[in-house]
Amino acid sequence: MNATDRTAPIVELRGIRKSFGELEVLCGIDLEIFAGEHVVIFGPSGSGKSTVLRSINLLEPPTSGSLKVAGIEYGPGVPGEKAGRRGKPLELRRTVGMVFQQFNLFPHLTALDNVALPLRSVRGVRRADAQVRSAEALRRVGLLPRAAHYPQQLSGGQQQRVAIARALALDPKVMLFDEPTSALDPELVGEVLKTMREVAETGMTMVVVTHELGFAREIGDLNVFMEDGVVVDSGPRGFFEETTSPRAREFIMAVR
Repeated sequence: MNATDRTAPIVELRGIRKSFGELEVLCGIDLEIFAGEHVVIFGPSGSGKSTVLRSINLLEPPTSGSLKVAGIEYGPGVPGEKAGRRGKPLELRRTVGMVFQQFNLFPHLTALDNVALPLRSVRGVRRADAQVRSAEALRRVGLLPRAAHYPQQLSGGQQQRVAIARALALDPKVMLFDEPTSALDPELVGEVLKTMREVAETGMTMVVVTHELGFAREIGDLNVFMEDGVVVDSGPRGFFEETTSPRAREFIMAVR
């Protein structure tokens, strides 16, 4: 990993809460993510991991708390604290890319056009320029030879790599990965993790929700264990061997 910029977090969550009706799924999340850092969030199903990611890009706007990305406030804010500049969701999504469990590719578009579409619709890039940038993004994930293929002509792993290329093409400051291998057959997981390792090696700031704890050990500069909507324990590299939380140790042993 490239040296992280510790001067100020690129993503900062303070007191983030999220409720669906009477059900509170995030119970006051505090998290700082620095430029170039690779953050792994893991824990049992229903712990709130994916909701944290979806809060960061406002797919699930926080009920309360402060969400800042690159110093700009996007959340409700902290009561009594002077509000700084507030951003809009579209501005945030130009900064934060996301890769989902499902690939969300348009079946009637080629791999190249699936990558190019957000460049044209979100960034307003001209068609010819969008295709050049899309081809470069596909090259980065090893799929340029498949640029003219439609999703049904690609394996699940290849489709997920197209989804990664689509996010990379927008040149985000932060990449969010929400269990990107969970929908794949086991033999296809490796190719997606390889692509994610290569993205990490470029110094991209990454937040990854995953059950692939071997992969987490490799890339995790900050490792966050969640359960029941709270951060139970967190720590730097070596966390999986050194955590003092009985619940975190129990979960790690069970997943091995």
